[in-house]
Amino acid sequence: DVEGITVNRTVGGGGIDKHVEEAERVVRLCALHPQVKVYKGASGNYEDILAHVAEPEFDGSQAVDFIIDRAKADDARELVLMAIGKLTNVALALKKAPSIANKVRIVWLGSNYPEPGEYNFENDIPALNPILESEVPFEMVMVRYGKPSGTDAVKARLEDIRRIMPGKGPSISTPVAGRHGATFSTFGDYSVELFENFPGNPTDRSLFDMAAIAIVKNPAWAERVTIGAPRFANGKWINRPRNPRKIVIWENFDREEIMQD
Repeated sequence: DVEGITVNRTVGGGGIDKHVEEAERVVRLCALHPQVKVYKGASGNYEDILAHVAEPEFDGSQAVDFIIDRAKADDARELVLMAIGKLTNVALALKKAPSIANKVRIVWLGSNYPEPGEYNFENDIPALNPILESEVPFEMVMVRYGKPSGTDAVKARLEDIRRIMPGKGPSISTPVAGRHGATFSTFGDYSVELFENFPGNPTDRSLFDMAAIAIVKNPAWAERVTIGAPRFANGKWINRPRNPRKIVIWENFDREEIMQD
């Protein structure tokens, strides 16, 4: 079950309101409005906001408070925080309410571990170490640009999107305006336009986010490795294989199964 969607601002993605608009657009195209709500998260970064988390309202408080509220809900199930952007909202929620650490599981699409870099990671590096140092269940879904072991290798070809996606998904009665001016009644049709308008007109595109969500649905679609939680400092990863604090690394994704699904 999808409890809700939180967003935050990342470099190059426009202001926070643009992120909210896109999330709400997709929710409507999936015929999940208004039952699945979108919550505005952080525009700034962890270190900028940290001192304000005890205040009634702060940058990202709507998303942070939603995460805390759902984690504390009277529900025996583990709350999966599917983080496919920077970790700001999640790290702030843990700072504001440390008790939720044993009620959630964080699955984060981020990092090129054991190498530095990666978009989600670099958008808020200071948000990562507090999570690595906590006891919250934490799983990192590898990106690893240009390498076969990361989600970068799970690529969809434009020709396949044009062939498979038109008309896919529920058809909504009130069309939604897309990013580029056209209107759509199905997510499938909108996805074709998104692929056709990627900068540089690539013939394929890595489905980073989808691959991360796919392994929550079916863990058999990637390899799970448990390691001692590392730390990131001075521009590089510090491995700590004897660290009793363990985290999970997901790598070597089954592209064919994920794409077929």
